[in-house]
Parts: sequence; structure tokens; C-alpha cells
Amino acid sequence: MTLDGEALEQLRKRARAGGADKYHAANAAKGKLFARERVALLVDEGSFVEDGLYANATADGLPADGVVTGTATIDGRPVCLMANDSTVKAGSWGARTVEKIIRIIERAYTSSVPMVYLVDSAGARITDQVELFPGRRGAGKIFWNQVRASGSIPQVCALFGPSAAGGAYIPAFCDVVAMVDGNASMYLGSDRMVEMVTGEKTTLEAMGGAKVHCAESGVGHFLCKTEADALDVVKRYLSYLPANWTQAPPVAPAVAAPEKADLAALVPASERQAFDMRRYVKGLLDEGSFFEIQALWAKELTIGFGRLDGEVVGVVGNNSMFKGGVLFVDSADKATRFVQLCDAFNVPLLFLSDVPGFMVGSAVEKQGIIRHGAKMITAISEATVPKICVVVRKAYGAGLYAMAGPGFEPDATIALPTAKIAVMGAEAAVNAVYANKIAAIEDEAARAAFVAAKREEYERDIDIVRLASELVVDAIVEPHELRAELVRRFAAARNKERHFSRRRHGVTPV
Repeated sequence: MTLDGEALEQLRKRARAGGADKYHAANAAKGKLFARERVALLVDEGSFVEDGLYANATADGLPADGVVTGTATIDGRPVCLMANDSTVKAGSWGARTVEKIIRIIERAYTSSVPMVYLVDSAGARITDQVELFPGRRGAGKIFWNQVRASGSIPQVCALFGPSAAGGAYIPAFCDVVAMVDGNASMYLGSDRMVEMVTGEKTTLEAMGGAKVHCAESGVGHFLCKTEADALDVVKRYLSYLPANWTQAPPVAPAVAAPEKADLAALVPASERQAFDMRRYVKGLLDEGSFFEIQALWAKELTIGFGRLDGEVVGVVGNNSMFKGGVLFVDSADKATRFVQLCDAFNVPLLFLSDVPGFMVGSAVEKQGIIRHGAKMITAISEATVPKICVVVRKAYGAGLYAMAGPGFEPDATIALPTAKIAVMGAEAAVNAVYANKIAAIEDEAARAAFVAAKREEYERDIDIVRLASELVVDAIVEPHELRAELVRRFAAARNKERHFSRRRHGVTPV
């Protein structure tokens, strides 16, 4: 088939137009953009170079086979990307769709640049299953490539519509997922399939909507109001990470901490009084730099990227505003994944401890709290990036271990003057040791005096100056000195030797 210039231009125009006008109109009514509009909003103007535009060009009604793939730059930095076109058979996968996705992930990996997934797909086309599903270059190869690329290059997903069945694993294998509220969903089986198989009557939104995954399952990381917000998340996420695992995170101009930030005033003297660790983090880092991840899930732990004097750091902090800052199954998983992410991409870790320990009781034991806690402690142990533990208020029990305490080779353990490090808090310790004796004292005043005396004795035993004299902590600093101390210590640790163990890989307690 020979094409003249006009015929070729018509072929290109049809491929770039996507599906029929009625599908464009239906998407617009839901507040959804066309796939190519999403790409244009995300990347630098004029930088996109498309691959596979003519995929399935000889078929009827399958322009580009329902997926846009290619290379571009975002803020001047190269990326590879794919974008499902939901105007073409609801963004479903055919054989050429799968091949295009495989090829662009392979290119991202071999080029050592980030991979961006703009997902809006109803899943595989059942009519094409033999061609797209089981073979060596079938859909499974997408996930194989994602796993191979994990930790080698950043992978970020913005989810604008459904990500159904096997396709739901594309977001799951990404570092982070931004979901558009009201339109985005992830599920392995549709609501109709669920009812047929289990008898449960549900809806896609109730089962796998954006709020469910961002607040309950933890598969989603950012709940976004609009598609533009989701694309901004992609840009901002990539701004904190290097292009690949061999590079350092990008440095930005240094910005001072907020002028009005009074770190000492933010932390109540009483352990029983909660405070918001997010405010503390924002007061410590460069102003406006904190980028919280998974803000709606396992809120007893705060994680995210930020900058100290322009240098990227990853922050892990206990938040007593939620569940007293106690570590649960979900918060252990949340920390594990974030620590692994930072370690993979050379992002130093800052732990801000105010932790009573891990949750106890039959409910969490049945959920596997020991296993999940071990997973978190494994990630802390294996992380070889610079890591600093700051005991903001307390670090009790295995919570000290989970927050990169002295036994886990942090580059420093820093305590504020009011910090406490112990197996447990004074009240719990006195009750544990003297429960019978306390119960035997009949006079109420005498009982109270005995408890107060034992608590005071316990507090002296765990005095932070004593711990510093025993070299348990490396420094005691005032809150207003903490930022400068961290800047200096992270700078000193920047070129540390990074090796953990003589092995291929550990056996993670998953």
C-alpha cells in the first residue's frame, strides 16, 4: 500500500482522534479529559515523541489500539509514558495494546528514565484473549517488566477511570498511585462478577473506588479532586526523585523553614496530650517543601518527601493525633514500603519518633502484627541511605527499633531535652512491676504516694542525660537547633559506604 502525503495525514488524523464523538462526549460529561489532552498537560510543550501511532491501523475503530505511548520531558527531565484511550473500546487491551505497553516500559528501563502510567482501562478484550493473554509477550510481560524496573526507575501512576481485573496490577506495581475521586477505581472483578461468584451485592465505587483505596486498602496514595490535580501529583512526585537508582535526588535552591515555626511550642510536655506531627515536619523542613504521601491511610504514621536546605529527605514520623501514634499492621506496611522507596532512590531518611510501640491485643495478633512489625524492622535494617533518628518525645519498646533506633546503625540518634527512651512508659512500667504491691496498699493517699515515688525512680533511670552519657544517643539538642544539626549531619553522611549483607536477598517476613 502506497500513501501520498494527504493519505498519510488522514491516517494520522484518524489515529490521533481516538474513538467516536459520542465517547468523547460521554467522558467530558464525567469531567474526564481525552488521553492526548492528559499527555499534553503533563509534559513539556512540544517534547512528546509518539511510538506505535499506527497500531492496528488496518482494523476498524481501533485507533492506536487504544493506548498512547512515547517519550517526553517533564520539567526538562526525560520520561517514558503510556496513556489509555478510553474512547477506544473503553481503553481495553488488545494484542497491540499490550505490545506497546511492554515496549515503552522496556524503553524506560533500558534508558534509565522514569515511567509514567496514565491509566483508564476496562481491562483485556476477551475476544482477543489468545493473542494478548497467555504468551511470552502477553499481558504478564507487562507486570514482569514493572517488577524488573521497580527500584531501578521511578514508576508513577495517575488513575482517571477504571483499572480492571489483571490491569489493576499496573497501579499496584507503581511506586505511588494518584486517583481521581468519583471516576477512578481498581478492582479484580466487576460488581456483576462479584455477585455471580460470591452473592455479594456491591458497586464499583463501594468496592474499589478512589476513597476506598486511598483511605482503607492503601493501594492508592493520593486522592485527587480533578485530573489536573492528579497530573500535578505526578510532576511533584518526580521532582523529588532521581531519574534512576544510580543518581542522587535533584537539589533545589535552599529555602528557610517557616519564620513562625516554634518547634518547642508544638510538642506538649505531657505524653498524654496529642500533637500533629505534620505541623512539626512542616516547621522543620524548607518552607512549602513537605509532600505527604498516603495522608488518608494509617494516619498514625506520617510519611512524605521534603527538603532540608534544598536537599531531598524522606520523613517517617509518628502522629499521636491518630491512635496515639501507636504502630498498627497498616502503619507498619506504610513505613516499610516508603523506606524501601527512599533506599532504592538514594533519598536520606529522617525518623521523627513519638511512639508508644506496636499495638497489642488479640485483634492485631490475628492480623499478624508481629509479622508486619518484623517487615518494617527489616526495611529499616536493610536501608543503607543516610538515616537519622530524632526522639521528639518518646520511643518505647519495639517502637524504638521501628524508628531506626541506635541498634539499627543510624548515622545519628538525636534526642530533644524532653525525650524518653525506654521499654515502656513510666505508668505502664510501675503497674507491671508493682501491681500486687499497689493493690495491697489500702490507704488511697499512701497508694498514690507509693506510685508517684516509683514513677519518679523510673524516670531517673531513663533520664536522657544518662542515656547520652552511656552513648545511647549521640546528641541532645534544643528544638530550635534541630534543623541546623540535621543539615550538618546529613551533609556529613552523604557519601557513606552503602553495603548491608553478604547475600542475594533476604527472606522478608511478609
